[in-house]
Formats: sequence, structure tokens, C-alpha cells
Amino acid sequence: LQKVKNDLEMMLSTVWSKNKQLEEDLKREQQWYEEQKQMLETLNKMEEEANTKAEHSSTIRELNELKNKVLKLKMYKKELLSALGEFLDEHFPPPEEGENIKKKIKSSCFVNFLNLILLVFQMLINTLMTTPHEPYITVNESFWPPYIELLLRCGMALRHPEDPNRMRLQAYHK
Repeated sequence: LQKVKNDLEMMLSTVWSKNKQLEEDLKREQQWYEEQKQMLETLNKMEEEANTKAEHSSTIRELNELKNKVLKLKMYKKELLSALGEFLDEHFPPPEEGENIKKKIKSSCFVNFLNLILLVFQMLINTLMTTPHEPYITVNESFWPPYIELLLRCGMALRHPEDPNRMRLQAYHK
């Protein structure tokens, strides 16, 4: 019985030491698990930040591209206005009353002329784009007849075959 008791005590001390070793292993494994969990969270945060930076940089890049396009369009508009001014100077010169008066009339009339003719032209383009199946606009008294006549004579617009009060943009692609 004494021998069994000694054997059992030894077994008990072995089991306790194994148990203690297993508890230490468990603590180390739990600590390793916590470290891995924190590392995963950090990596996820870094990934989210990288994604938002990429999205932000792409929106900034798109914004810069749009600004460049707007600048190009403004330059193109200036070129068109300049070419239209040359056309007007050649074909529709202002009256010859004096050099200073001529410059004032030329600049103010030219700006008003361009704004109004571009408004009519823009209406024609917008109508063509929004309703391609019915691209005609109705010409009423708000349009100055020489503007309409200029667009028709230059071949930029066409009258409706049945209704002379309606016109559309010339189809250049045909």
C-alpha cells in the first residue's frame, strides 16, 4: 500500500508539473494569438487607408483631368470667338465713323453678337442632343432675323421643309 501511495504521489507530482507546463504553453499560445489578432487589425487598417488614399488620389486625378479639359475648352472657345470675329470683320464690318468709335462699337457689338449667336447655336445643339428624333427649334420674335439668316446662309442650320418657323442644326456627319 505504501508503494502504491508513493507511486500515486509521484504520478500526482508528474501530472501537476505537466499541468503547469500546459498552462504555461496555453498562456504563450494565447499571447501569440492576441499578437496575431492585433497584427491582423493593423494590417486591415493599413489596407483601408491605402484604399481611401487610392480613391482620394483617383478623385484628385479625375478632378485635375476635368480642370484640364475645361481649360482646353476655354482656349478652344477663345480660338472660335477669334475666328468668328475675323469672319465678322471681313463680311460684316462696322460703320466707318471714326477710329475710337469704331473700336468701341466693334468690341461691344461683337461681344453681344457672339453671345446671342452662340446662344442660338447652343439651343440648336442642345435640341439635337436631347431629342435627336425631333431636332427642330421654333424660331420666334426673340431671335434676331439676321442671326438666323447668318446661320442658314453659312450652312450651319436648315429650315424645316414644311414649317419655315422651325430650324435645326445641319447634319455634318452625312
